[in-house]
Amino acid sequence: MKMESARIHAFGDASVIRYDDVPRPRPGSSEVLVRVAATSFNPTEVALRAGQLQAFLPVDLPGTLGWDVAGTVAEIGSGTEGFAVGDRVVGWLEGTGAAAEYVQAPGALLVPAPASVPLTHAAALPVAGLTAWQAVFEHGKVTAGQRVLVNGAGGGVGGFVTQLARHAGAEVIATASARSDQAVRRHGAHDVIDYTAGPVAAALDGPVDTLLNLVPLSSRDAAALASAVRPGGRIVSIATPVEPPADAGVRAMHMIARNDVAQLTALVELVDAGVVALDISASHPLADLADVHRLSEAGRIRGKVVIFP
Repeated sequence: MKMESARIHAFGDASVIRYDDVPRPRPGSSEVLVRVAATSFNPTEVALRAGQLQAFLPVDLPGTLGWDVAGTVAEIGSGTEGFAVGDRVVGWLEGTGAAAEYVQAPGALLVPAPASVPLTHAAALPVAGLTAWQAVFEHGKVTAGQRVLVNGAGGGVGGFVTQLARHAGAEVIATASARSDQAVRRHGAHDVIDYTAGPVAAALDGPVDTLLNLVPLSSRDAAALASAVRPGGRIVSIATPVEPPADAGVRAMHMIARNDVAQLTALVELVDAGVVALDISASHPLADLADVHRLSEAGRIRGKVVIFP
């Protein structure tokens, strides 16, 4: 039996994405077969498609795109426990992609999907949500009463970072363009700085305890933002490393998110509790995936975009 899958057979621009008819996979031991409701687009996949991540995230070609998955269990492999056919699940896949009609996945990577949102929307949660969780709680150590600057709050990760920092009790100052202003405020930002209107650091009303940087920066802008963090504060970046002066007394780190099913389960609970909202800015059929990559490269994507087969 065949299914459609969005794959790359070579690295390059968005034109290398092909829509192939491939055999439907079968679940192996400790795996389940998931009928995909949706995957979601993550900007890092542009770099993966271009071959820029091969040094630390190698892809065997041809490779199927899509790290996030939300769907229903269609078949259960031998030795797989804790699942029933029809279960709604969500997860961050490793070594295979969900930009397809079906995907086989280790049961250990999947958790029950949020019950309070459409299953297609749940695909927005794993990669971006876990990146935000680890930036805010593990590395940023954000706590109540702190002033936190979220640089790049209008993106998919930024929406989760803003909500989680606000949930932690922080005062959140966010940067976003006018296009994303209202969405960022809905996510709980106390103040929004339009980064297109001038230097962000100059618009700040006093120093911040924590800088969470989510976007690429010039060395000049990175230095300016680093100077806005008080002594004893923290800088966490998922993009350009932001290094403070050696004598600033500020701890800085560049992080790469990892898969963590316990944290994903906690995020699902926050979604169902109404604490974290899923900001789906657009949804596209699988056949539009190359166009989504092009929109991202042109800087025309806000929030999270889901892709359905």
